[in-house]
Amino acid sequence: MPSKGLQKEAYVWVWLPGETEPVVAGRLIQERGVATFLYGQSYLARENAISIYDKELPLKAGLIDPFPGLHIAGAIRDAAPDAWGRRVILNRKFGKSVFSQTEDTLNEMTYLLESGSDRIGALDFQISPDKYVPRAHNNASLEELLTAAEKVDQGIPLTPELDSALYHGSSIGGARPKALIDDGDKKYIAKFSSTSDTYNVVKTEFVAMRLAKLAGVNAAHVDLKKASGKDVLVIERFDRVKIQRGFARKFLISALTLLELDEMMARYASYKDLADIIRARFESPKEALEEIFRRLVFNILVSNNDDHARNYAALWDGSRLTLSPAYDLCPQKRGGRESNQAMFIFESDKASRLEICLQASNHFLLKRKEALSIAEYLMVTIAENFSKVCDEGEMTEVDRSFLRQTQIFADYAFDGLSDEARNILRIKKDF
Repeated sequence: MPSKGLQKEAYVWVWLPGETEPVVAGRLIQERGVATFLYGQSYLARENAISIYDKELPLKAGLIDPFPGLHIAGAIRDAAPDAWGRRVILNRKFGKSVFSQTEDTLNEMTYLLESGSDRIGALDFQISPDKYVPRAHNNASLEELLTAAEKVDQGIPLTPELDSALYHGSSIGGARPKALIDDGDKKYIAKFSSTSDTYNVVKTEFVAMRLAKLAGVNAAHVDLKKASGKDVLVIERFDRVKIQRGFARKFLISALTLLELDEMMARYASYKDLADIIRARFESPKEALEEIFRRLVFNILVSNNDDHARNYAALWDGSRLTLSPAYDLCPQKRGGRESNQAMFIFESDKASRLEICLQASNHFLLKRKEALSIAEYLMVTIAENFSKVCDEGEMTEVDRSFLRQTQIFADYAFDGLSDEARNILRIKKDF
């Protein structure tokens, strides 16, 4: 059952690498809007204890304050629900009066304790330091989850049955309607359409994710399903691994946390700063930097400017950071000819142009010629596979025409190309 009132304290439970049962790691204490963290003595005494994230929450005794400007440690905030999950929680707590509530109605600690336990990463939050009680595990059908998501999207209170079905996934990040699915040896995230969609976002993301993988991007596996005659995007979770005793969980650290920023400061995030962190702290940094560059160029080629720092992440095992598979690659509706990415690409420039990426190539340990070769390969692969992937997604002629004419290879992406790069325009011309 949901707890009552605004919470001021929570115990942080973690799944250590290779384990299927959680242990209590420490305590969060919120005072005057700031949450400090304290590792438990029993956790510090464990031989296999690891830090939640060593740069921010190093494995040591005593209170640990969040970085300056933050109200809670980013590695903790990464496990909290975002816009969609908060809407589910507000719907559960306030029912018909949900539209009179805002996210600020509840504090961060309350959202941590009110959201589902199968959250992204390897953390959960409890009111007890001794007894772990998972919240709301209901393996509902896609049809039930879709119905529940539609009602929340419209601000309609849920029945207890639908509430239980959707609540399981209330801790997932992001703004779009979604839910969690268990299917034997795999776990998935299901993403639904929204009443505010003006085009088929679900199929569009499916096409983009498929094209990304074909083009060499390490992207999460996706499938397209039907529920009640509507499209549902199903994404395989990469933070869960089935082992003999059950599911092991992986710690996930967002790029926003790596950059020591929060949502209010996200506008200052840059690819250069992220590249600097990758060079200094990641396993196989050269490969990771090339992968980040490949994703950046792919995003520009398909008009995905939702590449904010929460849409990049690293897996953490207590000693190493490795780049997670790509997710949330979805072409966005363009408001005009010009467009900007969510993070700075080169110096103070966010323009969604390939030339800006080429100018920034040295940040990714790439020579300009190597960067241009990556862009060309991405374009060729997208052009050669676009129709096939649209067929696979059963995309209508109207929807694929919309993608082809307004989002894939948008004109602005090719503005200002230097002479040696203009050869790739032939690919756009033939598309």
